[in-house]
Amino acid sequence: MKINSKKIGEVMIMEIEGRLDALTATELEDELCKYINQGETKVVFDLGELEYISSAGLRAILFCAKKLKGSDGAIAFAGITGMISEVFEISGFGTMFNIYNSALTAVEKIS
Repeated sequence: MKINSKKIGEVMIMEIEGRLDALTATELEDELCKYINQGETKVVFDLGELEYISSAGLRAILFCAKKLKGSDGAIAFAGITGMISEVFEISGFGTMFNIYNSALTAVEKIS
């Protein structure tokens, strides 16, 4: 898994590429915690390049959402397609979180 991060205004965009599974889930959690500790409270996860997500990956996303909520923050998702979209729908994440077609739209909505 590879995480590319950039900031637009007050929103941190984390682009996640590759596989989000038991081997990489803690990496995502650690990266987000680093940003929260630096004062970030609004995060968009761009999953357009994510190829696979396991239940451990879903748990990492829930961990991230709880951390942000505890900081009075906001979380949104963008670029979800294919199998990742199916996993989000089956798991109920599609109704739990705000999902947008593009990261820029997500940034506009949570700013």
